[in-house]
Amino acid sequence: MVGTSDKFDEMYDADGNTRPAYTDYCSWYDEQDNRWLQRKNAEADDSFRKTGITFNVYGEDEAEERLIPFDMVPRIITAPEWRKLTRGIEQRVRALNSFLYDLYHRQEIIRSGRLPERLFKQNEAWLPNMVGFTPPGGIYTHIVGIDLVRTGPDEWFVLEDNARTPSGVSYMLENRETMMGMFPDLFSRVPVETVSDYPRRLARSLAACAPPAFAESGRAKPNVAVLTPGIFNSAYFEHAFLADQMGAELVEGSDLRVVNGVVQMRTTSGYKPLDVLYRRVDDDYLDPLSFEPSSVLGVPGIMDVYRAGGITIANAPGTGICDDKAIYSFMPEIVEFYTGEKPLLPNVETWRCADDDSLAYVLDNLEDLVVKEVHGSGGYGMLIGPTASKREIKAFRAKLIAAPENYIAQPTLSLSTCPIFTKKGLAPRHLDLRPFVLVSPNGIEITPGGLTRVALKEGSLVVNSSQGGGTKDTWVLKD
Repeated sequence: MVGTSDKFDEMYDADGNTRPAYTDYCSWYDEQDNRWLQRKNAEADDSFRKTGITFNVYGEDEAEERLIPFDMVPRIITAPEWRKLTRGIEQRVRALNSFLYDLYHRQEIIRSGRLPERLFKQNEAWLPNMVGFTPPGGIYTHIVGIDLVRTGPDEWFVLEDNARTPSGVSYMLENRETMMGMFPDLFSRVPVETVSDYPRRLARSLAACAPPAFAESGRAKPNVAVLTPGIFNSAYFEHAFLADQMGAELVEGSDLRVVNGVVQMRTTSGYKPLDVLYRRVDDDYLDPLSFEPSSVLGVPGIMDVYRAGGITIANAPGTGICDDKAIYSFMPEIVEFYTGEKPLLPNVETWRCADDDSLAYVLDNLEDLVVKEVHGSGGYGMLIGPTASKREIKAFRAKLIAAPENYIAQPTLSLSTCPIFTKKGLAPRHLDLRPFVLVSPNGIEITPGGLTRVALKEGSLVVNSSQGGGTKDTWVLKD
């Protein structure tokens, strides 16, 4: 039985009984022939391969394109659980947006002593170009991904914030489409909230953020485009997918130009003005006149147009500072400072290695901790103490001593598990959750679901696709 370990299993309790969220699903599952389920599992892999749902793996001898592993057992969340989560997510996203406004204006949180000035003064993600400028509608984080982990029935923690260019929403959508295509009868038995309207809501949310220049143009509808670095980017599938689903243009830097203070977009019918740019290009490469001079991925002069109110860039340049894991460690203070409330979703306990006392503790307990680079992502550059070799711990200890300000440390959490489908039956694996949030002057929308990433290797706590993880469809039940 899969529910008898000391980890919190979301499908089964400690006695092996099905939890309420999974009652209808397990009833359906038990009725199915295992050989038929095996065929369906293979069918899902074929579907993803034909659709081209892949990602590129970097940091190896050669970049490699891989299929996104998909597990057909859904991760299920009840409506009351989801309502509680969304309240915490909304509170956090509001605080992030207020924090960014403050950081690029009066810096009241610095003046109050709640946040050390060094965290942004020495941070490459903080952009002097944005100082004193307010983006159209006052929105910095138009699309946000908040990574959550669960350790118990009522215990959710924020693992990290993704406020720059959160990825993975296309996999959320494809996972659902695949499940509905394979098991249509299942969705008639289990009432699940829809996620398929995300592209429509994304397009509507971005359009609501159109700049002042659009209002003065007299045009009925703002022109929206997705800026991609190109086909060799690890998330290119997602860029193309979202542009297609939104009915927006997919463009590269060479498709755009600035003419008379207006960003113009090349189309089959000639150039036309662009109002909103959903950029999937990093800040450094966005404008060679303002950032990296050698960049051919961006648009020369776009920052001047942006600051003049001629275009909206989503997410705003400079939002990446919220992805910094040292900033993350101050999020409880940030939430309370800007909302006047205690965080509804707590952080994972975090030691800042830049602090002498914290560094001493971390060095003494490396075997028991997870240590991460403050600018790291994708599961790279981290140490998982309990599974690391003595040689790896020794090497990481040297890195910490040499540059402690580059690292934070956290306890090794007992992450929840949910079964995956294997040839031998259901087997528990650790997972996390990335809900997707849309922000506009009209408010905050949280898609009822998200991207569940699952560690397919038994016992592994690393869920990133680049590190061998897979994905699941995430179901939020209707009331």
